[in-house]
Amino acid sequence: MDETGWLADRFERERPRLRAVAYRMLGSVAEAEDAVQDAWLRLSRADAEGIDNLGGWLTTIVARECLHQLRSRRRRREDPLAAHLPDLVVSDGEPDPEQETLLADSVGLALLVVLERLTPGERLAFVLHDMFDVPFGEIADMVGRSPAAARQLASRARRRVHDADIPRPDPDLARQRKVVNAFYAAARTADFDALVRVLDPEVVLRTDFGGTRPPDVVRGAAAVASQARAPGGGRLRPILVNGTIGALVARDGRPYSVMAFTVAGDRIVRIDVIRDTARVLGVASAVGQ
Repeated sequence: MDETGWLADRFERERPRLRAVAYRMLGSVAEAEDAVQDAWLRLSRADAEGIDNLGGWLTTIVARECLHQLRSRRRRREDPLAAHLPDLVVSDGEPDPEQETLLADSVGLALLVVLERLTPGERLAFVLHDMFDVPFGEIADMVGRSPAAARQLASRARRRVHDADIPRPDPDLARQRKVVNAFYAAARTADFDALVRVLDPEVVLRTDFGGTRPPDVVRGAAAVASQARAPGGGRLRPILVNGTIGALVARDGRPYSVMAFTVAGDRIVRIDVIRDTARVLGVASAVGQ
């Protein structure tokens, strides 16, 4: 194998981890892939023999590109409603190996939404240190601060993630599906008591509309149950959304919304509803509808 082939082979072995880093940093599958491709272009022009730790070198390149993208995104965000919504990773069956790598460590939609609220430096420090064990000394170089300041960035981010009280979903998809099916059955018959039984007392229902209006947030089993009903004239297509049970909702034959359920302890603890038209159509396209 020539040097170019050897380098390409080494890069492909690093690619899944690099994509996972970039996705957590940017919340965008396409932008994550662009950042990884940029790292390959830089590697192909570099003196690879002088790189002692190829994985670390590539992670630094990807992280810096992601930091640049986050800062640019933040400067462009003049309208407070124009918050960036994370991309959904969807499938209509079991996640494929590539998706499993991308979504390892329970990187669900709720966590990505919280990460979007962090400053670029906080997000980089938290993702790299808490999710990928990158030392603070290396993170400090990326953000142009001291290791102590980088540690502070991660600490602030960690507190904000902790304060968001993000539930960890049941890892058993079959158990998730059983609970969600019970929710659907109760919604179809408008059985309020059955809905309350399948919902956690502190359940959160969050509906995201993209940049057109702020999200709607409803809390508590009774309040969520009072809003839960099967869509009139609609149908649900079961899908997986960021590794958890979800559905693509169609009305009058057109994609209308995406639902993602977080199930823990045999109850639904969170429901995320996406009503952003472009994102819903993207999900429909991804699952062939």
